[in-house]
Amino acid sequence: MNMWWLLPACAIVALFLTGALRQYALARSLIDVPNARSSHVVPTPRGGGVSIVVSFLVALMLSASMDAVTWPMTWALMGAGVGIAILGFLDDHGHIVARWRLLGHFIAAIWALYWLGGLPPLTFFGLVFDLGWIGHVLAAFYLVWLLNLYNFMDGIDGIASVEAICVCLGATLLYWLTGYGAFALLPLLLAFAVSGFLYWNFPVARIFMGDAGSGFLGITLGLLSLQAAFIAPQLLWSWLILLGVFIVDATWTLFRRLLRGEKVYEAHRSHAYQFASRQYKKHLPVTLTVGVVNLVWLLPIALLVGSGYLDGLLGVLIAYLPLALLAVKFKAGAKE
Repeated sequence: MNMWWLLPACAIVALFLTGALRQYALARSLIDVPNARSSHVVPTPRGGGVSIVVSFLVALMLSASMDAVTWPMTWALMGAGVGIAILGFLDDHGHIVARWRLLGHFIAAIWALYWLGGLPPLTFFGLVFDLGWIGHVLAAFYLVWLLNLYNFMDGIDGIASVEAICVCLGATLLYWLTGYGAFALLPLLLAFAVSGFLYWNFPVARIFMGDAGSGFLGITLGLLSLQAAFIAPQLLWSWLILLGVFIVDATWTLFRRLLRGEKVYEAHRSHAYQFASRQYKKHLPVTLTVGVVNLVWLLPIALLVGSGYLDGLLGVLIAYLPLALLAVKFKAGAKE
């Protein structure tokens, strides 16, 4: 059955639902008021990312009911996604202690890995390694880190949305070109859901994504990348390359803050993209640059890896080196 009609439907639902959520946030005074650690200067409603969650998960269930998506993958995405979105929604409405958030993140990751089957064998320079239970533990930490780094990187207008759209469209092209087009539906659905929200979030943003949306995107992208490893081992490396902008900035920043003994779960403005937005005094140039880097630099390398022309680990190193240099240039992790 043709499922492609779900794509515009997903975007339209997200578009109108975000508008409704904006009115809800204004009525309930769910407003991000600028402070010393903010990257915005105008009080702005938050929580609009719930529209991404609802539109994508409804489309996911419809796809599964029509056998376009497997039920194990559906339960993995549904359980983990709903859990993380609810946790983020509650945190958007009132602060939840960091240790309880982290516990919820690991529970969601373990649930998803149970349905997904853990971590499949990985390839390193042509050799296949099955890490067994160690791989499953690493996969859980990977999912928790990805959902948290996505939250960290959602700090200026449009950046988290543009990143998700670029990654998902890049993965879709990758699947089509490598003969795995049947798996392109999920990343496409997510891209269209995010595009409906982006209308409201594009600089200058009229509503923010909030923890519900950013955490949901992080763990969903993580699960899609692990699914790719089951399809073909080299595709996981391609996903890691596509996610490179966020992974490098967030990881570099975290490492430097840990070295200084700072509380890494506290809000800050020391990511490279935040320093860049202050330097250029606008969010738009930074957000657009993220999109350009994804499409011009990371996507071609991901395609080479996915097509077997370049080793996965080597491709990641090549892709990440300029990103690391940019992180240094823009003082990622430096004391504010």
